[in-house]
Amino acid sequence: MDVSPGPLMLVVSVVLIFSFFLAILVLQYKRCPSNRVLVVYGKIAGQRAARCIHGGGTFVIPLLQSYAYMSLEPMTIDIELSKALSKKNIRVNVPSTFTIGISTVPEIMNNAAERLLGLDEHQVSGQARDIILGQMRLVIATLSIEEINQDREKFLDLVNKNVNFELNKIGLEMINVNIRDITDESGYIEALGQRAASEAVNTARVEVAHADRQGAIGSATAKREMDVEGAEQEAQSVTGIKTAERDQRISVAELEAAGVAGEAESLRKQEVAVAEQSALTAVGRTKAEAHQRVESAEYEAAAVKGENESRAKIADYNAGLSQREAEAKRRGEVALAEAARDVLRAQKEEEIARLEKIQIAQQTVERQKIEIEADAEAERLRRIAAGEADATLARYQAEADGIRKVLEAKASGYEHLMKVCGERTDLVPALLLIEQLPGLVAEQVKAIQNLKIDKITVWDSGNPASGGASTAGFLKGLIGSLPPVHELARQAGIELPEVLGEVADTRHAGADEQAPKRPRDTGPDGGQEAAPTA
Repeated sequence: MDVSPGPLMLVVSVVLIFSFFLAILVLQYKRCPSNRVLVVYGKIAGQRAARCIHGGGTFVIPLLQSYAYMSLEPMTIDIELSKALSKKNIRVNVPSTFTIGISTVPEIMNNAAERLLGLDEHQVSGQARDIILGQMRLVIATLSIEEINQDREKFLDLVNKNVNFELNKIGLEMINVNIRDITDESGYIEALGQRAASEAVNTARVEVAHADRQGAIGSATAKREMDVEGAEQEAQSVTGIKTAERDQRISVAELEAAGVAGEAESLRKQEVAVAEQSALTAVGRTKAEAHQRVESAEYEAAAVKGENESRAKIADYNAGLSQREAEAKRRGEVALAEAARDVLRAQKEEEIARLEKIQIAQQTVERQKIEIEADAEAERLRRIAAGEADATLARYQAEADGIRKVLEAKASGYEHLMKVCGERTDLVPALLLIEQLPGLVAEQVKAIQNLKIDKITVWDSGNPASGGASTAGFLKGLIGSLPPVHELARQAGIELPEVLGEVADTRHAGADEQAPKRPRDTGPDGGQEAAPTA
């Protein structure tokens, strides 16, 4: 039975399609090694531009997605930072070596995918170097030379914090930093090292002097104890010798006494036995006693001599011992004095340094206090000046207001006076002049009150009936006297003020000159005299 080709082709087609999709699935499933980051970009769910995977794998959708790898291998960057300005305006050189790499933190990996994908190691290192240089200069600018050189932990902590923060923005992180050396152009760090070395040397010298002093004291103490013990042993030896000699003398004396007793007994027996040899016995006894006394004296003299020699030796030894003790004491006191001198010298230097520090601090405090007091005094003077200026301004404003009100009142009075006079406006100046006459008269009186007047000249019209006693008559007489005044001034060569007016010239050519009206003088009898003209 033949099998139709239709079902077979269908099976083959299904197998081929399944194989095709399986091959695509196998080919598009990408695995990520541990030293790389897999970046899938293209059509990504959410608002992200890429998806980063570290370890494991993921399926990359054909046509919609693509992928790339970023290496996690560390990069070493040598930073030759020179002439960076520190906090005290001292430029320092801080060569260092940084080890960086792409971070595996998800957020930072996404930054690396967005900013570093497709760049080679040289380009990434260049960007990182610029960031590190800027942050290193920023950190050094906030620290002094002492903090940079001595507190390395604080310096490295600030470097880690600032550099890491900026590197994370482009997807990198700092793995390690190695500060190779710190130098400065002015030699400040070297001076700090020399000062520290000098302080260490001085401290060591003080400790050595103290140790030498303790050693000298111990040596002198041991020597003194040794000498004392030697003297004690020597004294005990001499005491033993003297005791033995004393026992020896006692034994000799006892033996001699026993011998004398035996001899006496023999002599007594001999006297009894041999009567005829009594004379010889007496002579022999006398010789024996003499010999005994001589020998006893010799032994006693030898004993005394030995005692004296022993005492002399003891005295010599005691003198030598005292001399050695004095020498040891002197050396010990010299060593103590030298050690005390070194200690006092070190204390002196320390005290000088402390006093300089206290004095500088006091001077700083005094300077700040003076500055504060000067600022306070300046502020007080400014406020006083401002208050005086305000008071002066207020006084002037008050005076101006008062003057303005007075002038307004005068203007109102003048206006009222003009209204009262009506059409006789010519009376206004006369009334104002009358108002000022008391003051003018008072001033004139002041001007002539100290003058001695011999004669008074009075100008009058000579007509008592003209009403001269009234004000109008007075003014009329005053105006009438102006021409003689002008004539008198002309003759005297005096120029009158413009306020007195001018007199018209009435002389005609060829005519005789009119004589001016002469004033009259009041004589002693009350009459009128003609005043002489100049």
